[in-house]
Amino acid sequence: QVIGMSDKPTDAIKSKPDSSLVVGAKLVKEKKAHAFVSAGNTGAMMAASTLIMGRIEGVSRPTIGASFPTTSGEKKCIVFDAGASVDSKPQHLFEYAILGSIFSKEMYGVQNPTVGLLNVGEEESKGNELTFSTQKLLKDSKLNFSGNVEGRDILKGTVDVVVCDGFVGNIILKFGESVLNLLKTRVRNYADKGLINKIKALIVKSVLKESLSDMDYQTHGGVPLLGVNGISIIGHGSSSPLAIKNMILRAKEMYDKNLIKKFEEALKTYAITK
Repeated sequence: QVIGMSDKPTDAIKSKPDSSLVVGAKLVKEKKAHAFVSAGNTGAMMAASTLIMGRIEGVSRPTIGASFPTTSGEKKCIVFDAGASVDSKPQHLFEYAILGSIFSKEMYGVQNPTVGLLNVGEEESKGNELTFSTQKLLKDSKLNFSGNVEGRDILKGTVDVVVCDGFVGNIILKFGESVLNLLKTRVRNYADKGLINKIKALIVKSVLKESLSDMDYQTHGGVPLLGVNGISIIGHGSSSPLAIKNMILRAKEMYDKNLIKKFEEALKTYAITK
């Protein structure tokens, strides 16, 4: 059984129990596998991870994280949510901030990661109902909340973790990927105009490759789905063997660092006391 890219996620999970997506999630659920990675149907991957593996206690909705390079040296900025849930509530964004902070600390070695709330301005008076309510939750928490940030702050590295709803986050992710493709195409076209241009293009290409590797799915392998009770990484549908290898290596690193347990502990530590 195969779940195609056009299949409806939830229906496919129920009707195709022998598909690799369902089997993979079950193996993690049954502790027969340490991680679940796939470059298949994204929606089905999220559905299988959530419905079969289940959610970590304290998580309302899982979230996808997307890492971006910044102008602040080796610093990375991670955006949550990058597309797992397009309709988010303040509580969801608060949970994304907790999961994102732990991910940044454990995977990138950032001590006490800063968290920013994506908004149309830095002022507290700007935003909508979602951002106003989320801002209050973050301000009242023990997280290292830096306030509102704008889209430009992602690549500036103003904060370590940016939280937003999945609708906005996915647009940011796809736009970032398109900018990367634009730069690659421009460099390639420039190189075709002569030997001197080709030499210059090779220099630029090497700089771009090193600087923008975090936006290239071939390098990072895939995006992590956080909040589910197991390691789950979603790969790009056009993943090469290199991308698959890097996705597996990333999953291994997440497992070796015992991220699930650390997520559980953090969700209890930062939980809102009612």
